[in-house]
Amino acid sequence: MAGITGAQAQSFGLDGLLPQGGASASGRIVQIVAMLTVLSVAPGLLMMVTSFSRFVIALSFLRSGLGLQSTPANLILVSLALFMTFFVMAPTFDKAWQDGVLPLVENRISEGEAYAKITAPFRDFMLAQTRPQDLRLFADLAPASIRPQDPAQAVDLRVLIPSFMISELRRAFEIGFLIALPFLVIDMIVATIVMSMGMMMLPPTVISLPFKVIFFVLIDGWNLLIGGLVRSYS
Repeated sequence: MAGITGAQAQSFGLDGLLPQGGASASGRIVQIVAMLTVLSVAPGLLMMVTSFSRFVIALSFLRSGLGLQSTPANLILVSLALFMTFFVMAPTFDKAWQDGVLPLVENRISEGEAYAKITAPFRDFMLAQTRPQDLRLFADLAPASIRPQDPAQAVDLRVLIPSFMISELRRAFEIGFLIALPFLVIDMIVATIVMSMGMMMLPPTVISLPFKVIFFVLIDGWNLLIGGLVRSYS
């Protein structure tokens, strides 16, 4: 009997696995599932609401303009864009942590209050970088339930995020054009010289590639490009 009693004493129920609180067990399970879902889509959220997309697209245009297929490698470009994103978004991340995440962890505010305080810095950042035309487009396309009724009303994130994304894509392609234009001029000059010399079988890119690389190095291209990308958010 003593062994049975000891085994029963070591058994545990579902309540022991779930944190204590006012919500029911099913509510806690829903919260856990929601948290796991957010963590699984976190990389996508990072690209949608931060400066990552502008950086990685501009760096991709640079590699294409130079004519290099795999140098720098994708891992290097993505890592550089990621750390540049952390640099630019540092004030936003710090404000979201201090105002929303930290008070929630310390049980000083509820989940609803934490959500509003965490999203507020990202909302301000996206509004500052979104073109009014793009915001107006999605506001007109949105259903009446999420459409802002007056200018003083906060824009719903379901309207703001896609507006911010297409604004970032437009700006990234503008920067990409400015990056690719000098390299295109070099390609045209080299192609003209090669054709005038009658070397029809020689691909112009074979000759233009070292000239483009040395041109980019001599003008301190990495410093100019990274500095311009970061200042574009000032």
